[in-house]
Amino acid sequence: MGKEKSTDLGGGWWAKNLDDVDREVARLASICKVRLLDPNVIERVLHNDASVCGTQNRAAFDKLRAALMMHYHIRDKAVEAMGQEATAKVVAEIVANLRKRLGNQLGGDASG
Repeated sequence: MGKEKSTDLGGGWWAKNLDDVDREVARLASICKVRLLDPNVIERVLHNDASVCGTQNRAAFDKLRAALMMHYHIRDKAVEAMGQEATAKVVAEIVANLRKRLGNQLGGDASG
């Protein structure tokens, strides 16, 4: 029944949940001055490497790490429900929208 329920949920539901978490990730990354989209930075945050921060705020960094882990959990569930391609499109759209709001604060190559 749980599996049926998750597949009945449309892409909009998954997109909203990912967007909510990713907005929080972006907010916390801004507080910590972490350029998440630069190469290897997400992995370093997930491995609890606070040296990627441009400012000292351990509580915010811990919340950032937890929010990133939540993002990957929701993304995995979305892949199960909607498939890899649809989920990748949702995530790409969220990143594009965050870039519009935050500019290059998150790092990475804005042209790609």
